[in-house]
Amino acid sequence: MRTIRIYHSGPLTAGTEIELEAQAATHLTRVLRVQHGTELMLFNGDGHEYRAVISRIQRNHAWATIEDAQIIDRESPLNITLCQGVSRGERMDYTIQKAVELGVTAILPIFTERGAVQLKEDRLEKRIRHWRGIVSSACEQCGRNRIPVIESPTSFDTWISSQDMPALKLTLDPNASSTLGSLQPGHKQILLLTGPEGGLSPREIELSYQHGFHGMRMGPRILRTETAAVTALSIIQNLYGDLG
Repeated sequence: MRTIRIYHSGPLTAGTEIELEAQAATHLTRVLRVQHGTELMLFNGDGHEYRAVISRIQRNHAWATIEDAQIIDRESPLNITLCQGVSRGERMDYTIQKAVELGVTAILPIFTERGAVQLKEDRLEKRIRHWRGIVSSACEQCGRNRIPVIESPTSFDTWISSQDMPALKLTLDPNASSTLGSLQPGHKQILLLTGPEGGLSPREIELSYQHGFHGMRMGPRILRTETAAVTALSIIQNLYGDLG
């Protein structure tokens, strides 16, 4: 049977009993229908896995006793920040989920000229919480014990003006002459800029070049925003990271 992995946002210590968070407890009791003594693996983003067993169940509440902890490192050797133009609903959700599975360190949602998503403050906060839930769920599935950061969304112009950090900076541009395979190995810190459904505007692409980004094309076909990000991350991890 596949090991049940549950994210818990609070502290975890071997030899203690904790009450699992409401969403996790509901999933365990209603969906998986776990019983007293069921084994599971807990993690909270500190790099450890905590072996635990269900110790109590009361309706939709569940408690687990933590038996031991061990450091398990499944992180990529690359420090990748995905700078993603905010796309609609399920497309953005899919991009975030797969980016986590592919080992990104952080995801920065960016509001771009051609982006169709405009969020007021209250809706933006709700969306950020939704995205963070996708991140933790993806970590449960793929075995990561550190949680990638969802950074605060920002406008393209505000973000690009601050891009002076040393890193390999890449812009996905269908009109670029270079490909990801032409990059020289050895880069460990990478910023990957991808556009929303309508792509980055010519002005945004040019601004990225002025701030040290290198244009990269993904082949002769135009890819959807979620396909482009996932494909680029897969290529980068295969060539320079820990895939393949």
